[in-house]
Amino acid sequence: MMNKLKKWIPSRRKIIQLYCALLFNANLKGFVSGNIYTGSSKQMCVPGINCYSCPGAIGACPLGSLQGSFSADHSTIWYVGGILLLYSIFFGRMICGWFCPFGLIQELLYKIRTPKLKKSPVTRVLSYLKYVILVVFVFIIPIIYAFKDTPLPAFCKYICPAGTIEGGLLLLSNEINSSYFSMLGPIFTWKFFLMISTVVGCIFAFRLFCRFLCPLGALYGLFNKISFFGIKVDDAKCTRCNLCVSHCKVDIRHVGDQECISCGECIGVCPTKAISFKGSKILLKENEISANASDEEIKARDGKLKKQRTITRSIVAAVMAVVLIGAVWHYWNEETPAPASPVTDEARGNQVGDLCYSDNLQIVTSAGITEETIDPTLTGKITIINFWGTWCTPCVNELPYFDQIATDYADSTTVIAVHSSLGNTTAPEYIGKYYDGSSLIFATDYALDDTGLVGGFYSALGGRGTYPYTVILDKTGTIVSIFVASVEYEDLQEVVETQLNG
Repeated sequence: MMNKLKKWIPSRRKIIQLYCALLFNANLKGFVSGNIYTGSSKQMCVPGINCYSCPGAIGACPLGSLQGSFSADHSTIWYVGGILLLYSIFFGRMICGWFCPFGLIQELLYKIRTPKLKKSPVTRVLSYLKYVILVVFVFIIPIIYAFKDTPLPAFCKYICPAGTIEGGLLLLSNEINSSYFSMLGPIFTWKFFLMISTVVGCIFAFRLFCRFLCPLGALYGLFNKISFFGIKVDDAKCTRCNLCVSHCKVDIRHVGDQECISCGECIGVCPTKAISFKGSKILLKENEISANASDEEIKARDGKLKKQRTITRSIVAAVMAVVLIGAVWHYWNEETPAPASPVTDEARGNQVGDLCYSDNLQIVTSAGITEETIDPTLTGKITIINFWGTWCTPCVNELPYFDQIATDYADSTTVIAVHSSLGNTTAPEYIGKYYDGSSLIFATDYALDDTGLVGGFYSALGGRGTYPYTVILDKTGTIVSIFVASVEYEDLQEVVETQLNG
């Protein structure tokens, strides 16, 4: 009975994994509201894979940030690279075994009772696949697109199942985001299939994604030998019995190599106690005692060590609890910042029926971003504001509808296509190639921070991370309609005709 009960008691590692999952997703309000948190803490990367678009996420995913940094300024590359290097040198792949929320999900799936796929020479060969993914999808493709001034986080966009679960499914499960379904296309279908395959695979193979697909684990693994924390072997005590390797569920060749996630399960099976955690003396220094010490001295030493460990663990647990409770309280009670706008008229807002926020947007032509500006609220006509980006396939596909509206209703309607601040240097070339001489007015949004991920006017008008996004104003600058995601020509025409006919 006691042995069965022990199976249901979480280990110290499982508790830390759960704690990290809760801490990294402390914005519990996001799961209720269906909104992505965009506060200042999102500029900091968490150690493990945790999707930026998860409603609860309070930090950025290191992989997504690394890919995005190639298209940003040099300071961003150094900032993200420095954080990743710091994590790598301190912990190596211990992050995978102890701090990664998606690692916890994989281990819980593996607990489902089914026949299990054991490691073999085949799985060891497959373990190299994540290094290929690291080189191709995290470095080569994003860097190539960075030279084209078109950001492309290839791993996040085409592979990452954690993003599909934490970002895609959790957002789509909230009714407030029902309009997002109209944006789903072949890429989401592919990623959904890949996610289902990964989830099912994790039931039969221990940490399938971690072992074969995760480029972050591949990167951290390169630092396992030099990291401050992790697993180490005392060669003087080791008898080369290989029990540790055969007991391990991942594809290690020896304890502490690049595949080792430092879970510590090998410590209990080592007959000579040659395996231990690196850095343990930093946390709790062991008392030295002579080899000829009496039984009473050894017993006293063990009692003292046990007391020290109890005190240390109690203090650490209390601090962790306070930090977690404080983080949840802070993010739950944090007020959403007011929309960014140079106009502070209290009568203005971003909902249908509100007088729209005003702003002066720089006009963009095929020659580049100009000094000339336009205020969408002062055109004196029906004004359609479409937020788009050259990197956004649905945006590009619907742009001809706005062009047609601008032509058909030129006397009564102004159509402004506002390019995202992200990758806006690609807009002039695109305009020159496809819309030279168009009735559309092209403008650019401005970045709210150094990352360029959030546009000021887009945010002010209620944008929550989804492109395309369209806001329609009447002649007085009052919002009469909002479209989240793609629209058709008929949708735009209906709103314009309603305003004209009154």
